[in-house]
Amino acid sequence: MHIRVGYELVYDCPQPTPMILTLHVHYSRVSDLVVPDHLVTNPSVPFTAYRDGFGNWCSRIVAPKGQFRLSTDAVVNDTGAPDVIVPTAIQHAVQDLPEETLVFLLGSRYCETDRLSQTAWDLFGKGPTGWGRVQAICDFVHHHITFGYEHARATRTAWEVFAERKGVCRDYAHLAVAFCRCMNIPARYCTGYLGDIGVPPAASPMDFSAWFDVFLGGQWHTFDARNNVPRIGRVLIARGRDAADVALSSTFGPNTLTGFRVWTDEVDG
Repeated sequence: MHIRVGYELVYDCPQPTPMILTLHVHYSRVSDLVVPDHLVTNPSVPFTAYRDGFGNWCSRIVAPKGQFRLSTDAVVNDTGAPDVIVPTAIQHAVQDLPEETLVFLLGSRYCETDRLSQTAWDLFGKGPTGWGRVQAICDFVHHHITFGYEHARATRTAWEVFAERKGVCRDYAHLAVAFCRCMNIPARYCTGYLGDIGVPPAASPMDFSAWFDVFLGGQWHTFDARNNVPRIGRVLIARGRDAADVALSSTFGPNTLTGFRVWTDEVDG
């Protein structure tokens, strides 16, 4: 299938404002781009691009004073298959993990493994390991948190999510990631597009989505504690330790986000 993805972000800047943007489709999906996701700025400004420490494509710009619009409109080829389920995927002993996965065992800005470790072992220590353990974590997080955009808070950590029991998709991902790390399972935070493909359309406006990957059975696998069912049409933008590593925009000066639209729709052809 083909999926149309894109966004329009409008900022009001009282002065020229440097920005780092993590908005491009992840390099692992570049070969699937039927229509490229070129970054369009209005007014037009120059920008440079680089890869961050996790391999994500980032752009650097200086937004001019006044209203500034960022947008893209792309088409991605997708298999149309739901997330893969591998219930036999095993959990590796820490000493057997590849070195590149070890950073995803550690605590991070939004995933306080030190504060949640005892809770995680109390909840999941006597259950299955491997795939079954991660699914148990997803089941718990899915039922523990009440979803609502009115609950969104940019500073909420996994510990606070656990205590407050409310949040948005990034909060589900942060708590699940923290629990997995506490149980010695490498877990990384993911952000990208996820439309209502194969499911009833949501009443709320489209937004970017968050989910997570875990390393089991020698490879990374996708999990989603917010939806907690295999979904069709995920388009990855970036991944890192938590949301601090994959902020869609990091701004270095005062500004107001005055417009925000995201779309992810199946298209013919």
